[in-house]
Amino acid sequence: MNGCEWDDEDDTTDGYNQHGYDGEDFLVLDLKNLRWIAPTPQAFITKLKWDQNRAELQYLKNLYTKECVDELKKFLDYGKSTLQRTERPEVSLLQRRPSSPVVCHATGFYPDRVVVFWRRDGEELYEHVDHGEVLPNPDGTFQVSVDLDLASVPREDWRRYECVVQVKGIEDILTPLDPARVRTNWGKTGPGGDGGVKSDITTPIIIVCVVLLLAAAAAGVFVYKKRNDSAKSRPAGSHSSSESSEEPNPAPEVQPLNTL
Repeated sequence: MNGCEWDDEDDTTDGYNQHGYDGEDFLVLDLKNLRWIAPTPQAFITKLKWDQNRAELQYLKNLYTKECVDELKKFLDYGKSTLQRTERPEVSLLQRRPSSPVVCHATGFYPDRVVVFWRRDGEELYEHVDHGEVLPNPDGTFQVSVDLDLASVPREDWRRYECVVQVKGIEDILTPLDPARVRTNWGKTGPGGDGGVKSDITTPIIIVCVVLLLAAAAAGVFVYKKRNDSAKSRPAGSHSSSESSEEPNPAPEVQPLNTL
């Protein structure tokens, strides 16, 4: 594996040439000191032999610090519209429930090299912070989330906090933790709501139960009224079939089974 690197900010360059064997490093070029490094004892004999070829080492230094870098700058210029493209992220503050962490969600940024963190009174926070992974979006941009647990922080102190998003080529995006800006799915009363979601679920259930109870009560009244009207219309002394005075037919005699 070999190649070169160029820092477009301070114009420094670097190169690398690495050889591997059987899944492990075998020889690594030390470009600054023009020598080979042997990570394993088995490569030491080859290292001594290659170190004696000074012309080859000088050639590699020129290759990786000049020729390779010139080609890298050329390709970078050709693909500038894509390789140096920058997209400004959209930052949102989210919270699932009043007791859940507040999420700083940045999406739509490009490239994927981004730094997102929380700070309080201007100082970066490291405790009660959970950094998520940078994930791709379908349109080729990226997104990331960083959670902040504020369970022990009074609501009036939230304004001391802010989310910072840093993307190369774009000035820092600062989003103060204003409770009014926190988007939540916990009711319509904002992040401090006390049950909008619950009411949306329980109200239909209560309505259905009331309808069923009314239907059952109406059916009971109908059956009772029908029976009462039937009893009034029957002449005195009459009996229903279930009240007949006839003796029931005697049960048939059971014959014994013949056995062998």
